[in-house]
Amino acid sequence: MPNDSAPSRDIAFTPAVKAVQERLGSRRLYADGGFRSEVTEDLAAFLAERDSFYLATASADGRPYIQHRGGPKGFLKVLGPRELGFADFAGNRQYVTLGNLSENDRVFLFLMDYAQRQRVKIWGRARVVEDDPALMERLALPGYRAKAERAIVVTLEAWDPNCRQHIVPRFDEETLGRVVQKLTDRIAELESELARLRGDPLSG
Repeated sequence: MPNDSAPSRDIAFTPAVKAVQERLGSRRLYADGGFRSEVTEDLAAFLAERDSFYLATASADGRPYIQHRGGPKGFLKVLGPRELGFADFAGNRQYVTLGNLSENDRVFLFLMDYAQRQRVKIWGRARVVEDDPALMERLALPGYRAKAERAIVVTLEAWDPNCRQHIVPRFDEETLGRVVQKLTDRIAELESELARLRGDPLSG
């Protein structure tokens, strides 16, 4: 569980990190304040639009592993002020993440919005939940064909919206489709207007 007696930034800014910040001259920028430790309306809205994120775990001896998780928009759901959850879909059956969580519950989530050049970092503790129909119902994704085998619930310890620097904008198929449709409609409108001005009887 989160240590509420320690500043939330200490989850990332360990003594070693603080020493490097001091040596390189950035420590004063981060000496005060902390990361947020509860879900806000802004974070909930950001999560509702995400269709993927990266999930980092580590083995008991600290061997890191990062896995991509994807699904319909909003598949990472807010379950409470400090709790997130998502359905664990059937995959390639390597089970590295599940194995790591069985011996080390620390997790890190990294979420990107390339189009808006926004990113969010989330630190937490995760547990794997089996055979909980009520929870699976809360995490259900109607119409999504992937089989949900279990749930993963993350107790949020801290989160922070990272800076926009160096994020190259990228756009998904849905976003590009809307832009193309808008342009197509506008072209049709202009062609119709041009035909009318020329007196083309087919212009209506």
